[in-house]
Amino acid sequence: MTTALVTGSTGFIGARLCRLLLDKGYRVRAFHRSTSQMLLLEGLAVEHVTGDLTRPETLGDALQGVDVLFHTAAMLGAAEKPGQMYTINVEGTRSLLKAALQAGVQRVVHTSSVAALGIPPLRLSPTAEPGLINENHSWSGPGDKWPYGYSKYLAELEVQKMVASGLDTVIVNPSLVYGPGDLYKQTSSLVVQVAQRRVPVLMEGGANVVHVDDVVTGQLAALERGRRGERYILGGENLPLQTLVCMAADVVGGTPPDLVVPAGLLRALAGPISLLQPFITAAIPLSMLHMAGSYFYYDNHKAQDQLGWSPRFTALQALTAAYEWFKQQGTIQSN
Repeated sequence: MTTALVTGSTGFIGARLCRLLLDKGYRVRAFHRSTSQMLLLEGLAVEHVTGDLTRPETLGDALQGVDVLFHTAAMLGAAEKPGQMYTINVEGTRSLLKAALQAGVQRVVHTSSVAALGIPPLRLSPTAEPGLINENHSWSGPGDKWPYGYSKYLAELEVQKMVASGLDTVIVNPSLVYGPGDLYKQTSSLVVQVAQRRVPVLMEGGANVVHVDDVVTGQLAALERGRRGERYILGGENLPLQTLVCMAADVVGGTPPDLVVPAGLLRALAGPISLLQPFITAAIPLSMLHMAGSYFYYDNHKAQDQLGWSPRFTALQALTAAYEWFKQQGTIQSN
């Protein structure tokens, strides 16, 4: 029986991956901190291993006897703590992969993010079609404009260094993930924000939405068929942000806002507004308003062609599944 270690096992994607691996007959070792919430792993026949990416001495023993490693752990958001984000996302990845190479792990699937591909260029005119970003797009510009995305980009550089050292690693880049189990976004999820009428305006721009169950099947496909050192976008539907908010409003039985704030105005006010970040929980972090009007649209054809993967769920199904789970948790009150 193949033994798989999953970092970030108590989180949204990691816990869902643990379920899939168990269903597929893997022996699953769930790596997490001693303070992690266990809700998403309740009832699962996993082996719990306590450790911390920022404590390299905890990694070696956790990886002993492991055949494959799924690295899904990362620090999200928190633009006001770029140093901590670098320590976890970059240095933690470096330490983990070094330990995996020393332990003789056969293959690694590193879960990155489309954020690592950088910021898309703004459209030259309002009538221009948004371009699609593929795996060849690379980070450009200063990292302080988007600390999370930059940290994921730097983490991928660490992956490539370890690939050069002989570690068989594949990278997957999920887009904006929705579905059941988004434990750490019970206040910031768009679904919750819309249900609680905390989205007062619409904004220009676009995003790619993918169901969490499509992400985990993509991770498994990367393990089985991904090419060493390659990255694969796991993306679903490309949608204008206004459409996405209206779709979420339909799901929760609410009414979307009528006011559309021009992207140029939001970019101009991004600096002053971002100072409110520590005091306001928003579906789109205020620190990202300087990217207002950007279309984060992605091309998933490489994953389709090389992994035999394609999304099975629509954005509407992903938002609906998220809504139902938040209702079960009591985060959203039933109408």
